[in-house]
Formats: sequence, C-alpha cells, structure tokens
Amino acid sequence: MKSSADRSGGEEGLSAPTGQEEVLRAIPRPDGEMPRVLVLGATGYLGGRLMPRLLNAGYRVRTLSRSEERIRAYPWSEETEIEVGDAGDAEAMARAVRDVDIIVYLVHSMSSGAEFAEKDREIAENVAARAREAGVSRIVYLGGLHPEGVRLSPHLASRTEVGEILLASGVPTLELQAGVVIGSGSASFEMVRHLTEVLPYMPAPKWVRNFIQPIAVRDVLHYLLAAARVEHDVNRALDIGGPDVLRYGQMMNGYAVEAGLPQRGIASLPVLTPRLASHWVGLVTPVPTSIARPLVESLQHRCVMQNHDVDAILPQPEHGLTPYREAVRLALGRIEVDGVETSWVDARVAAPSEPLPSDPEWAGRTVFTDQRERESTASPDAVWSVITQIGGETGWYSSPRLWALRGWYDRITGGVGLQRGRRSRTRLVVGDAVDVWRVESIEPGRLLRLRAEMRVPGLAWLELSVEPTGRGSVYRQRAVFFPRGLTGRLYWLAMLPFHGLIFSGMVARIVGLAEEERSRGADS
Repeated sequence: MKSSADRSGGEEGLSAPTGQEEVLRAIPRPDGEMPRVLVLGATGYLGGRLMPRLLNAGYRVRTLSRSEERIRAYPWSEETEIEVGDAGDAEAMARAVRDVDIIVYLVHSMSSGAEFAEKDREIAENVAARAREAGVSRIVYLGGLHPEGVRLSPHLASRTEVGEILLASGVPTLELQAGVVIGSGSASFEMVRHLTEVLPYMPAPKWVRNFIQPIAVRDVLHYLLAAARVEHDVNRALDIGGPDVLRYGQMMNGYAVEAGLPQRGIASLPVLTPRLASHWVGLVTPVPTSIARPLVESLQHRCVMQNHDVDAILPQPEHGLTPYREAVRLALGRIEVDGVETSWVDARVAAPSEPLPSDPEWAGRTVFTDQRERESTASPDAVWSVITQIGGETGWYSSPRLWALRGWYDRITGGVGLQRGRRSRTRLVVGDAVDVWRVESIEPGRLLRLRAEMRVPGLAWLELSVEPTGRGSVYRQRAVFFPRGLTGRLYWLAMLPFHGLIFSGMVARIVGLAEEERSRGADS
C-alpha cells in the first residue's frame, strides 16, 4: 500500500480523487456533448467537495441553490450554471432539470424539528417527478448504511424513505448507502476527535460496543463520481464502506494513536438514552445537539455492509479503500496545514434568513446599535488582515471570559456556541460560520458583515470595516439589533454594560494589533 503522502496528490490543489482519474472521467453523450449534472446540496459538506471534481472530470455542472451569493463564494462557481430556488419547489426544479442527464442528490435534513421527515419526503417526491418529466437518465443518491428488519432512528428512516422514493421514480437510480464518513471537517470526525481529546475517560452509552463501518470522505467522493458513469439500466441500492469494521470505542482509540494521545478508557453505560447522549456530545464537542442527535441515533444500530455487490458495479479507488487510521491521519494533516475544503460548521442552522436591511429601511422599526470607530496609523491592509482572522482559535480580541460565558449559555440553550469555530484559520467567504456568527457579506479589504446564529430574542449583526485616510486608516465597528417584543428590548438593555467592555476592547485590540504589525514591518 502507498503511504499517505503518495495517496494525497491532486489536481489544482484537490486531494484524491481529483476527477481526472480515467475511471471517473465523464463519458460523452451520443451527440458528442458532455453530460450535464445537476447537484442538489452543492454547498454542503460533500457537495462542496464534489463540485470541483465533477468539473475536473469533464461534466457540465449545474446547481440549484436558495442563495446565489453563497455559490458565488466558491472558486468553482465561474464554471457552474446556477439556478436559484428550492428543491422542494416544483417550478424551480422544473427549470433546474432542463437538459440534465444526471442528478446527484445530496440534500437531507439534520434538523431536530418534528417536521423534517415530511419535508424530506416532499423534496424527494418533487425531485423524482420533475426528473421523470424531464427525461433525466440517472439519479445518484447518498443514503445511510443501515441494518434490515429493525426499527430505524427517525433520521435514518427518513434517509431510507428518500432512497425508496427515488428508486421508485421511474428514473434509474443508484443509492449509495454509507455509514460514518471520516474526513477533515466532517461532523462524524469532529465528534470522534473532540470526544477523544477532551475526555481521558469516557462514560458512554452502550452503542460504543456496536460495530460500524466508517468510510473515508475521499472514497465516498470516488464512488459518487463513479456512480455517474453507470449504465442506465441499473436501479438499486449499494452498500459502501471502508475496509475496517470497528466499534465506536475502537474508533476513538484509533484516533488517539494517530493524534499521539494515550489510549482512552471507555465504560459502556445503559442509562444514557440517545437524547441524553446527544446533549452530552453537544456540551463536550463543537457539534451542536441538533446535529449530534441524528449522528448518535444512527449509532444505535449495527451499521456494516450487508454485501459487497458494489464491487461488481463500481470500481474501487486505484490504491484500494482507505483504512480508518489512514483516513484519520489524512484528516489531521489537512487541519494542520489549514487545508480543510468544506466543513460541517457551514451547515445551516435556524437563523434569520433575510440580510441586514439598509439604513433607510429602519425608519419606523425599533433598532438598537452600538457604533465605534478609531483612526490608526496602520494601513487598511494591516487592519483588514486582523479583521479576517477573528473568531475560532484567534478569539474575539476582547473579554475572552465574557465571550466564553455567552458561548456556553448558547450551547446549554440549544444553540451552536463558540466551539463551532471556523473552517479556515486564514480565509473567509460568504456563508462561512464563525463561532456563533455566519458571514453574510464580504467586501475584500473593506467590510466584513456577520449575522448572529446565537439564540437571541431578535435579529443581530456585527459589521467590521476599514477605510483609508491620509495618515493610515479608520476602523469602524457596528453592532445592529432588531429586538423581538419586550423580551428583545430587555435583552439589549441587560447586555449594555457588557457591550461597553466587549466592543470597546475589540476596537482597541484590532487597531493595536494592526499597528504592532506596522511597527514590526518598519523595524525589519
């Protein structure tokens, strides 16, 4: 077997598979045109990685998204056809499937709301109907690995139902059923990683004794690309998994070995229900309860491949499937070099859907603001560099204990909290998560606008901006809050003393760091 270094090469900065592999290249249509692929879920963890690899493979690629701005933030967007709309909307889907050969279906709900199964069912039925009407020749769907003849968890049952709807659509469908996906930025990997790093001894639910079959994210991408080339008469589900069958406890200790940590003691306790376990995971790891719960529920089952029929239909990667510990090693390497392509942190959560209104639209509305500015001898570029490093490992440049307290309060009330961090330490694009915020707008070198996804009684934004002056630059900072009812007004009043400490400290620290950088540059 080749080493990790040998296996991780890529085209245009991509790790394997790149899409350039001969067995993954697009096969031209009878008319000589390259096939067109519609990707549903292109901004998700797997979709964001699949898109550039489909383009590399020679496909014409289209995506349907509710946010064109979010798609435009990706480097592959210029080569992508963008349709704006929702996969559950019949008219939007009808537009999106025009002249489409293949649909890659990567959407499913991770919400804990009671209506998620109905929502997923409606989307699947709409996609199936529109694909059949448009004469689509292939649907590729990523479902969940599961045992037969048992009562499945609600989320796993929903994913299984979606697969059944697509298989019965009349459009040839290949459902790839995968278990725990291991890769930099995946929620499953981050759950293993933080549970292992934080807890030297873990009291755990009895599911840590269940057998599961993890699969490396690169192998999932390989199978998705290969599935797009399958003959049109294949209509079935296929189990996919890596070469290792492990207990969850063995996965944690396998991670410990690769991370240079001592082996962890794990005690199986029958008293921890999935609900309690997901809250426990939500407190100990950055993965919020709303995402942890479906992951924990899926671990209640023995999720291993029932057969290896996939080997007769889809080719394996050239160097074979990736062992679990090698997948961990590759993921840790990506994190170390700040090369995480996509991350679970960019998954959407319940939050305001509309952007910050322009100031004239505030007339007649209750709005509270905190505005501060400071002139600096530092250049705008130096100030901007400091701004774009905010959050995650860097922190918020002021009152770390107050920020930590706010983050913990958010977590225990069901929010995302500060532990979510950010995908990259050095880069931000529209749609990226930054702790309890999400990037709503970026004007490079000038403005960063963050929209709050913390639990607050209203809608909140934070703007950080810089402009050049004759002597250097001026840094401006604005917090905007639209309260909801009396509770929102009382919340803002209660936070005012803390805002004085937090926001004034942010201004001073951001400008101070930029000027320190200027001084170092002058001395060198």
